[in-house]
Amino acid sequence: MVLESTVVCVDNSEWMRNGDFLPTRLQAQQDAVSLVCHSKTRQNPENNVGLMTLASLEVLVTLTTDVGKILASLHKVQSKGDIKFLTAVKIAHLVLKHRQGKNHKMRIVVFVGSPVESDERELVKLAKKLKKEKVNVDIVNFGEENANSDKLTSFITTLNGKDGNLCHLVTVPPGPLLSDALISSPLLQGEDGAPSGMEYGSEYGFDPNSDPELALALRVSMEEQRQRQEEEARRATAASGEEAPTAEPPIADSEEAMLQQALSMSTPQTPVFDFSAMTEEQQIEYAMRLSLQNMEADTEAGGGKDPSEQLTEKEEEAGASAMETDGKGDDTQDITGVMSDPDFIKNVLSTLPGVDPSSEAIQKVIGTLAQQDTGESKDQEEPMDEDSSKEKEKKNAKK
Repeated sequence: MVLESTVVCVDNSEWMRNGDFLPTRLQAQQDAVSLVCHSKTRQNPENNVGLMTLASLEVLVTLTTDVGKILASLHKVQSKGDIKFLTAVKIAHLVLKHRQGKNHKMRIVVFVGSPVESDERELVKLAKKLKKEKVNVDIVNFGEENANSDKLTSFITTLNGKDGNLCHLVTVPPGPLLSDALISSPLLQGEDGAPSGMEYGSEYGFDPNSDPELALALRVSMEEQRQRQEEEARRATAASGEEAPTAEPPIADSEEAMLQQALSMSTPQTPVFDFSAMTEEQQIEYAMRLSLQNMEADTEAGGGKDPSEQLTEKEEEAGASAMETDGKGDDTQDITGVMSDPDFIKNVLSTLPGVDPSSEAIQKVIGTLAQQDTGESKDQEEPMDEDSSKEKEKKNAKK
């Protein structure tokens, strides 16, 4: 969509009172100007339009995007005097120079419904100046088309040059409505060839003048859809021309599989126990050992021991090897000593989720462990008693 600033010059001379265009030339011109202003603003939401008169040389509305302001001023125009074509075009050019969007292209639309008294050489001179300034001019010649055709044709031909076609001359003979004759004219098409807003509205079965906001929304939506379709076609062409992307998904899958395999090999695998094959006593004993290991890990992480009491890595390895060779280490004695304390076992079991220390099964297991510990302690004390009795007998013999 082309960014463009447009100044519409309307004919308000006494000739506009004629009724060859119903109801009069002036009122037919008002409908045509409304159509042109709506078309320019719909071609791009940032386009702006201004309004001035040819006879009184008044700038009624400066460049704006509010078409309602232009139409309100247009209906206040009254017929008086004769047109001053050259002066009006120069003033319109000056208005375009003061546009806010400097990247906007400049265009002047002139409605001529009365004879042009200017010399043809002056018109050609002005056309060369406007061409140098890159100003495009469209002229709607109606009412006195026979008297003005030669002069206006020379003016537009000079503006376009040899290969240009950005400026247009639309000659409308008496009979049809002026606005209807402009709908199919190149005047309502942008430089990119986009059709006018009326054509967009007719596709949806309503008059754009009745709802300008809806017509603008449809215009923008259709433009976005066209760009989206062009982008999809461009991507499809690029995809068909390259065969390499088709091999990427298997490579990506293989890389993901290799990554998962490496992660599974790097993470330590903990032994999986089948609790369904274990008895209730074995399950309780295993849970107690896990709780003891967690407690030892917490104390080591929190620094509960002095550095002097902690073993080095070499000492731990040596102790572990000694335990493997001996078959009976201090860990067994420590665990049996802890297991002989019923209060400690109850406290540990109370911390486990889903375990009731007061159940009969757990009480039975604690009782059996306590009996085993008392039996082992008696077996260790008996040799000590025999040694002490022998020493007493020796002392009595000496005496």
